[in-house]
Amino acid sequence: MVNRPGRGAPATAASPVRRATQVVGAVFVLVGILGFIPGITTNYDQMMFAGHESEAKLLGLFQVSILHNLVHLAYGIAGLALSRTVSGARTYLIAGGAIYLVLWLYGLVVDHESGANFVPLNTADNWLHLFLGLGMIALGLALTRRPAGARR
Repeated sequence: MVNRPGRGAPATAASPVRRATQVVGAVFVLVGILGFIPGITTNYDQMMFAGHESEAKLLGLFQVSILHNLVHLAYGIAGLALSRTVSGARTYLIAGGAIYLVLWLYGLVVDHESGANFVPLNTADNWLHLFLGLGMIALGLALTRRPAGARR
């Protein structure tokens, strides 16, 4: 007996989109935790709750704040929770990617020295948000695409 994906597979078997969402969620949790570790986050003593005044930088590159780290943690936990189902995983990747693209656009237009930069964001964050947004959307679409000729 041949066991085809999606037919007769155990309910506990993870689909590629669910596995990808678990990895993405776990990475966000890890990044959120690393943002609170001195040494991995430079200028840790200058970390603020929110705002562009926070001089803390994850890996010496990405500007972070307490709020920024908490958002990463929440985003990761949401990914892990939504990875339980294919539809949840797909929604997380596509909607989450869209949110990152909006954040990328926001980072392009906001004055990095203004109070509107409350996340905070810098140029490195902007590039990362662009790649995260595109990558998450691509994963969500590619890993749930139906093969050509598949019936609905």
